[in-house]
Amino acid sequence: MNPGKKTMTAAKGIFKFFDKFSTIISKVTGNPSTFIGAFCIIIIWAVTGPVFHYSDTWQLVINTGTSVITFLMVFVIQQAQNKDTLALQLKLNELIAATKGASNRILNIEDMTEEELQVLKKFYAKLSDLSEKDGNPGASHSVDEAKKNEAFKIAADLDLS
Repeated sequence: MNPGKKTMTAAKGIFKFFDKFSTIISKVTGNPSTFIGAFCIIIIWAVTGPVFHYSDTWQLVINTGTSVITFLMVFVIQQAQNKDTLALQLKLNELIAATKGASNRILNIEDMTEEELQVLKKFYAKLSDLSEKDGNPGASHSVDEAKKNEAFKIAADLDLS
């Protein structure tokens, strides 16, 4: 067996495990019972303060515990969030692709730069303005259609004059 292929297989296994692990941990930690449990731990720690004479070790226990948990949870939550965001993007892409008249230009919008997104935002602001002038917000489905409709209306207004 190729050693490189074995390493890739092991890496895929680790990624798959972490994906499942982060999904489970995110669900468990987002549960009200987990919050109540964590709150109870803090109460127990606070109540034991006089027993340990509010020592440095007593304080270090909660500080270390919360710091370690917070540090690890950042990565677990980010993994779960990345997966949820990707799933949401794919669902929206499917809706855009399946909707007649929708602009397919925005299917990979998440890959655009901030500047490209600002340009696209201006296009949609223009679309909104044109739809408002039209009096029918659902009349057109893309910037191109709105521009054509606006040009047609201007030409029709000129003919009526």
